[in-house]
Amino acid sequence: MSMCAFMCLALPDSPPPTHTFTFLIPEKIMTSNSREHSGKMNSRALAALLSSLISELLLLLLLLFPSSNPLSVTSNSNSSSNFYETIFPLIHHFLSSAELVTSLSLLSISRKRKRIHQPDIDNEDEPGSELALFGLGLTQNPDSFKGCFRMTSSTFEWLSGLLEPLLDCRDPIGSPLNLAAEIRLAIGLFRLATGSDYPEIARRFGVSESVTRFCAKQLCRVLCTNFRFWIAFPSPIDLDSLSASFEALTGLPNCCGVIDCTRFKIVRNTGFNPSAKYEVREESIAAQIVVDSSSRILSIVAGFRGDKTDSRILNSSTLYKDIEGGGLLNAPPIYINSVGLNQYLIGDGEYPLLPWLMVPFVDPVPGSIEENFNSAHHLMHISALRTIASLKDWGVLRQTIEGEFKMAVAYIGSCAILHNVLLMRDDYSALSDGLGDYSQIPQNFRNAYLEESSIESNASVIRTALATRARKLHSSSQSLDPGGSMKSEPS
Repeated sequence: MSMCAFMCLALPDSPPPTHTFTFLIPEKIMTSNSREHSGKMNSRALAALLSSLISELLLLLLLLFPSSNPLSVTSNSNSSSNFYETIFPLIHHFLSSAELVTSLSLLSISRKRKRIHQPDIDNEDEPGSELALFGLGLTQNPDSFKGCFRMTSSTFEWLSGLLEPLLDCRDPIGSPLNLAAEIRLAIGLFRLATGSDYPEIARRFGVSESVTRFCAKQLCRVLCTNFRFWIAFPSPIDLDSLSASFEALTGLPNCCGVIDCTRFKIVRNTGFNPSAKYEVREESIAAQIVVDSSSRILSIVAGFRGDKTDSRILNSSTLYKDIEGGGLLNAPPIYINSVGLNQYLIGDGEYPLLPWLMVPFVDPVPGSIEENFNSAHHLMHISALRTIASLKDWGVLRQTIEGEFKMAVAYIGSCAILHNVLLMRDDYSALSDGLGDYSQIPQNFRNAYLEESSIESNASVIRTALATRARKLHSSSQSLDPGGSMKSEPS
């Protein structure tokens, strides 16, 4: 497996997904009206036909005038060969561009069709111009968008243009919304970013509560279905640069990510009477993530019951099966003091020690190589803690989620995708500055029984070799700066 999308949204008490591309999102989270697409299908067929006719015309010219080369300004013995080399890629381009032409034409038609239902406003080309109608206090100042959507105005505009064909193509059956894609996106993002309830969102945007629910579900469906590739485990080549970033931080080589698990609270009503306390059950949903040194999510598995331990969730995940089966982290080892060091992840004390999973030492002696290793381990682990804190800063995940379990899983997946999108665009609006409550958790904590029962001799040798490397690096830094110490924050 050279490269795969590692985002899996699992359902409670269901068998673990057998493939990393599996998405158990609510099947009927959205509904579609096939009649609405009839006009668009006609436009698609017309655009494809025009592109095909242009390609056939070029091919006909090639057959009628095989010896002439209108694209060349020179005449030599290789002119005919150069002509074919030039014209065939051009024909191929026209043949393969039908879908692109169709999409662009539909995008233009969609913008015009939807904006017919919006009142005339000034500066319509400016980001969020239509949103100004709803009194959200949005201006050209990027900070005004951060409060409502946890992103800058430029990111919102880019995302709106990207998602418009998908957000624009579905309405509730028999109830056309007549809302521009920009407004649909704003409603969905406002729900995710602020966690406001549906009546409050309906009041702000001047729509019905059912419309706000539809837009929020539609955005989650589009993100988790069409853009899950934004969470992807790197290819072997990309893993080299990823591990190099960890090595630059701590000096420890071949680390390919940080694994951690977090939980989100959810309240579900188990009966028909919402006021009956015994029918309301508070639970939690567990999500396992793997991140790189920049806090980008490489893998996420969400939907396990929160009472499962981190190690049980790991054992149930496709990530574990792929690594154990040799499909991931399978590059040739490097050697430290004659010890073969394969690619590995790091995790906290809730995980077992494995050849590909390094955890901290328990109660290290001050000044020992074990303590040096734990210090380097903590530095690398910070990126996962920051990612978790950032996810929990999304309003819908910060508070207790009320509603269906499936919808809560969709919220987690959508916020994780948006987290990566923002990092990809160098938009740090939603990246947490701190580590939340996690900064108080000692990184060398570990259950003693788990330590004794799970250690594999090979894994222990590898960890000791890394600890020796950490000691050498610590000694080198001390000799260069006697009063210095290892950084507590990544650069």
